[in-house]
Amino acid sequence: MRNRHASITLDPREVQVETRGAIPPGAVDNAREMVAAAASFAHEPVLFARVKLSATADPVVFCPCTAQANINVSGQFVRAQAVGESMDQAIRLLGDRLRVRLRHAGTDRENLRGRRPEDVDHEWRRSSPHRRPLPYAPRMGGEREIVRHKAYELTSATPDEAAFDMEQFDYDFYLFTEAETGQDSVIYHSRDGYRLAQLAPMPHKLGPVSIPLTVSAVPAPVLSVSEAVEHLETTGMPFVFFADANTGRGSIAYHRYGGHYGLIIPSR
Repeated sequence: MRNRHASITLDPREVQVETRGAIPPGAVDNAREMVAAAASFAHEPVLFARVKLSATADPVVFCPCTAQANINVSGQFVRAQAVGESMDQAIRLLGDRLRVRLRHAGTDRENLRGRRPEDVDHEWRRSSPHRRPLPYAPRMGGEREIVRHKAYELTSATPDEAAFDMEQFDYDFYLFTEAETGQDSVIYHSRDGYRLAQLAPMPHKLGPVSIPLTVSAVPAPVLSVSEAVEHLETTGMPFVFFADANTGRGSIAYHRYGGHYGLIIPSR
């Protein structure tokens, strides 16, 4: 059996880097070196590593430099993202987050299935406090548009599993299908832990949950995409979970860091 704590090495030249915008000289090499160094914190071989570096000249964006890493650790995907006033700062902050993510990526998600709450390892929740949501740029409402559409087949998961995935992917919220109720649902961070919202709330049908979780009793509003965007504007909330008026499926409209909108929908 392989020693899970053996040192993991990654050649910086194996790290793929994508760039967008005016990236300063040396930033690509710095990003490769950072990911290679962070890989030593993984418990299993890193099969693939990609970094995206982007810089915007848009004057309304607070921190114009973004660094994002996507890592495949023996089939388990780990994601981290950071922004900074300079690319060096963004890469340095990304390294800090990535090391924490990789250190705890050895937790086997499948081992959460069917286990009693008291048996679940709580370290992955305690050790990596989530980042505060990135402030979105203050554009005028008429200047904003949906610039990101993401569609994927929703994972069937318990709230524990969904929270684990959300933390590993460094998301602020996570759209999934709750396994016991079959409801399209979203889990997100709350002041005291996590909160769950569903199309038609069924808290009494949820199975055992180990995470500190509260469940919204309010059904998701039935909205068109344009109405969801309008709701974002009027409420000032970072995202809106809604039942799409055309499909009836759970969807999310959200503020993106650059001041525009994103839309997440189930692919089927």
